[in-house]
Amino acid sequence: MAQTKQKRFLIRTLILTVLAVAIIYTIYNNATKDKFEVLGVGDEAPDFTLVDLNGEEHRLSDYKGQGVFLNFWGTWCKPCAKEMPAMDRQYEVFKDQGVQILAVNIAQSNFEVERFADQYGLDFPIVIDKTKSVMEAYNIDPLPTTLLINPEGEIEKIVRGEMTEQDIALFMEQIRPE
Repeated sequence: MAQTKQKRFLIRTLILTVLAVAIIYTIYNNATKDKFEVLGVGDEAPDFTLVDLNGEEHRLSDYKGQGVFLNFWGTWCKPCAKEMPAMDRQYEVFKDQGVQILAVNIAQSNFEVERFADQYGLDFPIVIDKTKSVMEAYNIDPLPTTLLINPEGEIEKIVRGEMTEQDIALFMEQIRPE
């Protein structure tokens, strides 16, 4: 009889513990919900200012009226390295048609990023998100991730993972101003 009472007590304690953890998790999740709000198609792209390899500031809102191919990447990311030359070739085609590339490197040193850009002969603007604040604001995961931003400053499409050159050309065409 004492064993049965002990089993019931353990089961009740376990159930109460699971319920308490679930309640605490729900409260925490709701309290931090705004911080991790995921951006979606149709949302206005959050403005930011980052510095490029030449020390010049790039503010996303300065590109309003143009399509922006916003690419998040790292030098260690193999798919990023594969798509960068294709992005550069398409940048040459579309830059005079009102489509800009802004490549956001995630917290690497200027030396690493410059070496990478020189290795691939990249001409589009590359900025470094040293504090990862822009990456967090855009909730970026995995790399590469690209956001297509239309001339009105709204997110038109979110592309996670590697793109082919054909994909890149098609996406740039989609955000080209009329």
